[in-house]
Amino acid sequence: MGKAKKIKPSEAGMTRVTLEDEIHDAKFAKSKNRNKIRLRQDEDQQFVDSSLSRKILSAARQQQRELESDQETASGAKPKVPKLTIEETSDSEDEEDNLEPDTFYENIQINEDDEKAMEMFMNKNAAPTRTLADIIMEKITEKQTELDTQFSDAASLQMQDLDPRVKQMYEGVRDVLRKYRSGKLPKAFKIVPKLRNWEQILYITDPPSWSAAAMYQATRIFASNLKEKMAQRFYNLVLLPRIRDDLAEYKRLNFHLYQALRKALFKPGAFMKGILLPLLESGNCTLREAIIVGSVVARNSIPILHSSAAILKIAEMDYVGSNSIFLRIFFDKRYALPYRVVDACVFHFLRFQNDSRELPVLWHQAFLTFVQRYKADISSEQRDALLELLKKQSHHAITPEIRRELQNAKCRDVEDAEPKMDME
Repeated sequence: MGKAKKIKPSEAGMTRVTLEDEIHDAKFAKSKNRNKIRLRQDEDQQFVDSSLSRKILSAARQQQRELESDQETASGAKPKVPKLTIEETSDSEDEEDNLEPDTFYENIQINEDDEKAMEMFMNKNAAPTRTLADIIMEKITEKQTELDTQFSDAASLQMQDLDPRVKQMYEGVRDVLRKYRSGKLPKAFKIVPKLRNWEQILYITDPPSWSAAAMYQATRIFASNLKEKMAQRFYNLVLLPRIRDDLAEYKRLNFHLYQALRKALFKPGAFMKGILLPLLESGNCTLREAIIVGSVVARNSIPILHSSAAILKIAEMDYVGSNSIFLRIFFDKRYALPYRVVDACVFHFLRFQNDSRELPVLWHQAFLTFVQRYKADISSEQRDALLELLKKQSHHAITPEIRRELQNAKCRDVEDAEPKMDME
């Protein structure tokens, strides 16, 4: 057997080290390479080197400067005119909501027969809806005729002579809101709710021309920063006309406007007085409008006092078909209603005792929902009167259910029940 072949250091991947080098390495620390090398963990993983990172950041800064330049051009700003800036706000105050798709608003089906039946109960001579522009023009006319007029009502518009620079700045805001899709809003617009003459300033921005996304953001701002009376005016003069115009034009509501309605419920009292009740009092609320606004009421929590006041008002106002839609929605919320509100609902239905018109199915559905939810809260006398009503107003499929509910009802004056609260 032959001798084993010696392996040279170079063949074994080792370098020849002299005795002098070993002694030197033992005495002195060896310097390390500070340039760390990232090992490649995954074949598909890629890394951006420092030079490319600088190029990306430089391009981002350039785009930001161009955006600011475009906004200044849109505002028509001059050197001494206040600059239209974009507010940098905290996430807790102005972070955009995550708008989740709402399947209900996307797939609304309107029954043509119900729509025609509701048209029979609409007010043919309804007054036109007043908008912010109408109010402003009235105030301007008053100011021209009486230069020294002072408006004592806190909710009235305080007309002031605007500085031309302020007017020019808010005309720039108007141009931004017309094209707004997402992102931060101009800082000048965010301070509008804090101004004494906010309606006059808002008029300059031309709310009817805002994009739907801008209307949603504006509703967020005004619902959060205005008192209830002022929020009510914004809802009634700006948001409601836009909602109705959008439905009349496109037969469906833009998603951002639907979200604006939901945000408006942040102040439920203002929502009821600025949107729901004026819509019904107009006398020409369509079935489509009632279903969409009603869905917002149905899908969100509302304090019982606001709902009770709304039910009381709806029950007492002149009847239009959409009244039944909202009454049914409130009944389905199963509030423990005060007796005064329950009594008003009973009288609401009894008003149709001698009505010769053929009532829409919506009326019978609201009647059925009422007796299902509140049959134990009516008196024996009211139950008998409602049974008599069924002889005059009848529906082949719904009336038998109503009669059965009333006949099996244990009324409040014969049942030992805890006393319920009442509204003063």
